[in-house]
Amino acid sequence: MDISEELKAHFLRLYSMAFTDDNFHHLELKMLYDFANERGIPKEALDALLLNPSTVETSIPQSINEKITYLYQLSQMIWADGEVDDNERNTLKKYIKLFGFDDKNIDDLSEYLLNVVQKNIPLNEVLNDL
Repeated sequence: MDISEELKAHFLRLYSMAFTDDNFHHLELKMLYDFANERGIPKEALDALLLNPSTVETSIPQSINEKITYLYQLSQMIWADGEVDDNERNTLKKYIKLFGFDDKNIDDLSEYLLNVVQKNIPLNEVLNDL
């Protein structure tokens, strides 16, 4: 399967987020592979991507729905081990800024995403609310 550069970059961001708190939890790895499976990406393709990250060009999602989807999944990765630390929170804010959101909205958006994920509010509801 051919994976877009944007999606490859997203999976590398998710993988990176899993290491942000210096505690790579097995549920984070499971979540990463579940996200890949949901998008029809075979385990072998994700393995190859994670083993060769330098071949991926940094790519930023263009649509607001993709941006929120990716940030929501990053928030899910943060919560995978049941806790949020300052490094994870700051990394999420860094990605929000990277995705082009206005500086004055970064703190509110990061807290909103962490809260909806903690409350298990489905992504489609989040997208409909925004």
